[in-house]
This record gives sequence, structure tokens and C-alpha cells, in this order.
Amino acid sequence: MKIAETKIDVRYAETDQMGVVHHSNYIVWCELGRTKLIKELGFDYSELEAAGIVSPVINIDLDYKFPARFGESVTISTWVDTYDGLRVVYGYKIINQNGQICAHGSSSHVCVKKDSFRPVSIKKQLPEWHEVYEKNKKSN
Repeated sequence: MKIAETKIDVRYAETDQMGVVHHSNYIVWCELGRTKLIKELGFDYSELEAAGIVSPVINIDLDYKFPARFGESVTISTWVDTYDGLRVVYGYKIINQNGQICAHGSSSHVCVKKDSFRPVSIKKQLPEWHEVYEKNKKSN
């Protein structure tokens, strides 16, 4: 199982008046982690879009455990949690510089044609992605 690690320095703009990261920014951080994982798996999301395929989020689930704060660094660990040829579930764990888990969870995605939003079988339409995701999913 491949795990990508993305380090983020918490920016002031991501926090509220108390210096605590607003919950919506964790979703942005997950996207950064997911993009890095895809790149480390040997793919480029922009090439997927250029081929007329996009991969929308169909579900996101994050549990917030400990506040990240301005001035800290966090690391987002991202992996392919499950994959079935059509749907990909990415897993995330966000840990602060002191080793405390700030948040963990997952996001679910499908591939669709950009112009019609009709589902695309990754297994059939993107065989290279299928092979790599099968090899690197957590359940292997």
C-alpha cells in the first residue's frame, strides 16, 4: 500500500480568531494529499481531465480530533483505502508536528465523462489506473 505524505505549514488565513484551523480547510488539505498520491502513483489528474474525464467527490467523511493551529506544521497521509474498478475511496490522516491526530477520514470518488457526467468504468476505460490502484489499495 502506497502512502503519500504532504507537509503543510498552517497559514494565518486558514484559521479563525482563536488561531484554530477552520474545519473547511481540512478538506482542502485532503485534496492536496490526494493530488500528491495520484502523482506518486505515476499519474497526472490534469491529463485525466484533458481526456474528458473528471473524478468528483461523492462523499467525504472527516472526524476532527484535535485542533491544528496557526504556526504549526501538519502532515497529511493519504492512501487508496478501497477500490472496486468503479469507485475509489481515499483515506486520510492529518497529524500535527507533535504527533497528535488532528483529523482522519475518507473521501469517495467516481470517474465521469466531463461533458455528460455519465459514469466511467476505471477498470475498462483507464486500465493503467486500474492496475496501479488494484496493486496499491489498502485491502491488498
